[in-house]
This record gives sequence, structure tokens and C-alpha cells, in this order.
Amino acid sequence: MRKFSSNFRFWRKRTAWIFAVGGATLLKRFFDIMASLWLMLFLLPLFAAVAAAIKLTDGGPVLFWQTRVGKWGKEFRFPKFRSMRMDAEELRHELLNQSHHKDSITFKMKHDPRITLVGRIIRKFSIDELPQLYNVLTGEMSLVGPRPPLPEEVDRYSLKDRRRLDITPGLTCIWQVSGRGDVPFPQQLEYDIMYIESQSVWMDIKLLFKTVSAVLSGRGAY
Repeated sequence: MRKFSSNFRFWRKRTAWIFAVGGATLLKRFFDIMASLWLMLFLLPLFAAVAAAIKLTDGGPVLFWQTRVGKWGKEFRFPKFRSMRMDAEELRHELLNQSHHKDSITFKMKHDPRITLVGRIIRKFSIDELPQLYNVLTGEMSLVGPRPPLPEEVDRYSLKDRRRLDITPGLTCIWQVSGRGDVPFPQQLEYDIMYIESQSVWMDIKLLFKTVSAVLSGRGAY
């Protein structure tokens, strides 16, 4: 009888944990869908203005598409408003030694010569990232979560670094509101693991509010 009682308590706790985690996941997904839909509709005039500015300045494509790595290593297509010259990817290899993240996995460069005039404005206020609301709507991304890395960055990950791939990537995260490009990769990893181990709907809401002030300040935006 004692063994039965112990097993019953175990299964009751396990079932409660599954429902709690599953409920939080569903709530997060519901919030992502509703918020991304509303934002995409609300921001349509801004999208049109940015697209026109990019097209009129150099005649190139409005969107820049990259392959990024999401949850459990699944790759997906990732759009941004194009903020750089059309030959930016080719020039990147020539500029690697000028990254202010030094020999880090991530590449960040202040005063990047590849960035266009329109690009400097939309990058400063993270407007270039807004097309990723589509990825949030489709479930490839969330509003909050570790930023999705490039495949070549993941190739250099250690086992510890791969913890970042345990959850759905997001538009914003802890290190995005703590200095953005000024935060080196090791500290990004610490912040991302902190989020993974303590994530909640309430934490997501707080980070979204902090994102607004971080974007308006322009700190760490390159």
C-alpha cells in the first residue's frame, strides 16, 4: 500500500508538471500569434516606407534573406530589411579581423563600411529586424528567446554553447536589452542560459517592455 501511495504521488506530480509546462508553452504560442499578427498589421505603413526608401536609394532588393538555426538545430529562412550593400556577404570575409568581438564566434563591427545610409537608420532602431514577425507567426521564432545564429557560428559551438538551441529563438532576449552588439558572445551565452532556465510569460512581458527602451536608446546597435 505504501509503494502504491508513493507511485501515485510521483505520477500526480509528474502529470501536474506536464500540464504546467504544456500550458505555459501554449500560452506563449498564443501570445506570439496574436502579437505578431497585430504588429504586422499596425506596422504596415512603416514597412511600406522602409521598403520604398531602400528601393529608391540603390534599386536593390528590399529584403535580405539568410539561413539561421532554430530549435534543436533546425534551419529556417530568416528575412531582414536590407541594410547593407548588395555585395556585403563577399566583403564580410575581408573584414573579419576588424570585428570588435575579436576571435569570438559572433561578428560585430562598429562603423561597418557595408552599411547604407538607410541601413544606419533602420539598424539603430532595429527596424531591419521587423520582417521576422513573419517567422514568429509561423512558429519558427518567438517574440522572446535567444537570437538565432548562423550555421557557420553553430559549427563552432561547444556542447555548452548548444544549450542556446534548446528552445525556439526569438526577436529579443536578455542580452538584446543589455547592450546588444556591445555584449560579447560568452556573456550572450550566460544570459541565454539564464533565460532558458527561468523563462516565464511574466519574464517575456518584462523583456518586451525593456526592448522598447533599449531600441529607442540605440545602444549597441551596429
